[in-house]
Amino acid sequence: MLELAVLGLLHEGPMHGYELRKQLATKLGAIRAAISYGSLYPTLRRLQAAGWITEESGAKPGAEAPPLTSKRGRVVYKITAEGKERFQELLGNAGPETYEDPSFGVHFAFFSRTDQATRLRILEGRRRRVEERREGLRDALGRAAERLDAYTLELQRHGLDACEREVRWLEELIAHERSGKPPDVTPPTSR
Repeated sequence: MLELAVLGLLHEGPMHGYELRKQLATKLGAIRAAISYGSLYPTLRRLQAAGWITEESGAKPGAEAPPLTSKRGRVVYKITAEGKERFQELLGNAGPETYEDPSFGVHFAFFSRTDQATRLRILEGRRRRVEERREGLRDALGRAAERLDAYTLELQRHGLDACEREVRWLEELIAHERSGKPPDVTPPTSR
């Protein structure tokens, strides 16, 4: 999942590690908690070893670190042609794991680079997964409602409401995909 996200961001342009981490947080937002450097840098090393990205010093040619300091220039990562192929391969490999929360969010973040048939397959699979979760919550609520305290019951209802909202959202996206036009985007309102 992180491999897909890093390759996707580097597909948009070269970046150094700090910028990558910041862009991951921006692009994936609420989908993923902050990506730690402890997971980002090993992923970058793995992608580099595979030949999917390269690195170069971010320092200007001829510029050196000041004497008696250990500061080195920022390393800028760039995607290679093989990395672009790998990115497309990862986007196209949309199986059942893609319908789960973290993987779905990362794939969805790069839907603009994904072909329509794959987007539709992912959206329909995700809808089925959320519908299954919704039915499980309904069953659990029906069987245990009288044994739950008010707060636990409210938390279960909140989960059910979230599933129902997501199913409606997915159905709208699927309808847009089938019609061949992108979803209507409404900018968020500030409070």
